[in-house]
Amino acid sequence: MESSSYIFDWNHPPESMPVPNIAVWDETLRDGLQSPSIVDPPLADKLAVLRLLVKVGVQGADLGLPGASQRQRNHVAALARMIEEEHLPIFPYAAARTLRDDIAPIAEISQEAGIAMGAAIFVGTSFVRQYVESWTIDWILRRVEESISFAVQEGLQPLFVTEDTTRSNPETLRTIYRTAVDNGATHVYVCDTVGHATPDGTRRVIQHIRSVVGPEIGITWHGHNDRGLALANALTAIEAGANVADGTALGIGERLGNTPLGLLLLNLKLLGWLDHDLTALDELCHFVGEITHITIPPNYPAIGRDAFRTSTGIHAAAIIKAMEREEGWLANRVYSGMPAEWLGRKQEIRIGPMSGRSNVLYWLRSRGIEPQDGQIEELLSWAKALNRVLEENEIEAFLHAQKLHQIPAVEGGAS
Repeated sequence: MESSSYIFDWNHPPESMPVPNIAVWDETLRDGLQSPSIVDPPLADKLAVLRLLVKVGVQGADLGLPGASQRQRNHVAALARMIEEEHLPIFPYAAARTLRDDIAPIAEISQEAGIAMGAAIFVGTSFVRQYVESWTIDWILRRVEESISFAVQEGLQPLFVTEDTTRSNPETLRTIYRTAVDNGATHVYVCDTVGHATPDGTRRVIQHIRSVVGPEIGITWHGHNDRGLALANALTAIEAGANVADGTALGIGERLGNTPLGLLLLNLKLLGWLDHDLTALDELCHFVGEITHITIPPNYPAIGRDAFRTSTGIHAAAIIKAMEREEGWLANRVYSGMPAEWLGRKQEIRIGPMSGRSNVLYWLRSRGIEPQDGQIEELLSWAKALNRVLEENEIEAFLHAQKLHQIPAVEGGAS
């Protein structure tokens, strides 16, 4: 079934815009773990995260900041070894300041693991950062030149990162990026470090950096979510010419987090810009939530508990009618903006105070229960007297109690 036959898509990119050649990289194991509210998981869990990232088609991963501590170095080294030993199709890189002491551990890990790695070498470029740190442009340029040249000398792929790009002066950025590229940087990052950018601002800064570095240098967009615009900015950056957008599982990261990786992948697939298998996305996000001690809200887009659940009678009736046509494609789209099957999920019809007769009938028949006289009306009447949706075990208890002619008491009665 062709979606265009039933759904007019205003979101379709203009025909004049070619499908972008893009990749998605992950920052969960570095920037994500800098969140002040998470628990840094043990190595075994990080290894599992990396395998799940591969399953959803992520092409690059920041393994950490090995210069920060011995624990960080050990974990980055183990992750790099696993990529090499298991032949995982993912580009490994690690973060470093513009310091030899930060870059050298990445080179050592690369050599020990026998795998090519990138070094994401970062420095702040906004004037507010320069002022606070008492940096001069000449000092920054020396650091950039020395660090990029050292990374090249050590056999690493230099990925040059400007912190706070979106609040930096255009000419300052021109000078600094040209210095990085002239000294061997093959890829650059544009960072919205404090979540300052709007989509319009994102477009302008990406276009500016592209004009500075030329068409041969890769550009990654790295966004934060302080204004709630991280996902919109990432999509805009790609439209404007970025080759890579990165994110973190559940959007974890410093302060209010980063671009949510799962939503980025899903939206790129919905736009037809990527065609990754996302059936492991739910597992990835819930696993990261579990190991970092993050609670996923039920209304979290795509992977929250309520993403494909409905108890409202009108909505449920339409979904059930689609199901009765034996057209799973239709049932997953009539009241859903994203296909449940892409995420390995399905529509769920629940029973609550806003439900109708079709909810109850579907719930019973989908469990092989043919309703008896008055059973639907009794159950629906009981549900409408409550102030929340019923859980499975409560409905089962109700059906059992019906046989005994005794309605069970549950929390959440009408008040």
